[in-house]
Amino acid sequence: MANFASPSLTTPTAPPVAVQPRLLKAFLWYARRYVARHFHALRVAGDGRLPDLPRGPLVVVMNHPSWWDPMIGLAIISEMPSWRRHFGPIDVAGLAQYPFLGKIGFFGVEPGTARGGIQFLRRSLEILASPESTLWITAQGRFVDARDRPVRLREGIGHLARRMRGGWILPMAVEYPFWDDRCPEALARFGQPIEVSERPALSSGAWTARIEAALEENQDALATLARRRDPSAFETIVAGTAGVGGVYDMWRRVRARLRGEHFRPEHRGTKRPRA
Repeated sequence: MANFASPSLTTPTAPPVAVQPRLLKAFLWYARRYVARHFHALRVAGDGRLPDLPRGPLVVVMNHPSWWDPMIGLAIISEMPSWRRHFGPIDVAGLAQYPFLGKIGFFGVEPGTARGGIQFLRRSLEILASPESTLWITAQGRFVDARDRPVRLREGIGHLARRMRGGWILPMAVEYPFWDDRCPEALARFGQPIEVSERPALSSGAWTARIEAALEENQDALATLARRRDPSAFETIVAGTAGVGGVYDMWRRVRARLRGEHFRPEHRGTKRPRA
């Protein structure tokens, strides 16, 4: 097990993650387009919108139901204040395979090892020393179904929270249900931010438990909204792919035109007269 109490954690041994703004901007555009091609829509719950937090380090803790989670986070970044700078850990093997990720805010760690735990804490604390920094973490450390309970997180998130000197921990729930269209919905909801005090009294284990409870509560709230299948409960961040496509949608389009109706590829919603 990693010796998280090592005083060397406070001494950076590597330069900060160097982000190339133009490359990041291009990749964020690509992420939104990629999400739009594969989902009916990316929606953020109206009762769990991104809070308007002042400057200060922020750690967004996500559940981890699928491969899509980091891409969804990237697509949501454009909804955050432009002054924030975004970072996230990634398996060193993945970073070696896609080195450009290191130029848009990702940093490599060795998963499941003592060395990796030290790498994660050292680099995270270095990043969070800046009040503009936002650190995105899928803290379950593996793929876990969005409805699994209780929510369990890797212990590193508690060690990180205990060592932060200020800022917030923000739980973010995601899931990908199929509603009424061919493509699934990408749903997200932000929970209540947890403010980190200047002198945190909680132990690392207590911090982990507190964050687990906050994320589980947020996942439960999102699950309730997902089961209602009501788009009006969400704000659409990215409008994606609708309809079946092919010959079927071509026939529906022709039929709507002959009837003087506006063609809507979605299977849900009322038709309106064509202008």
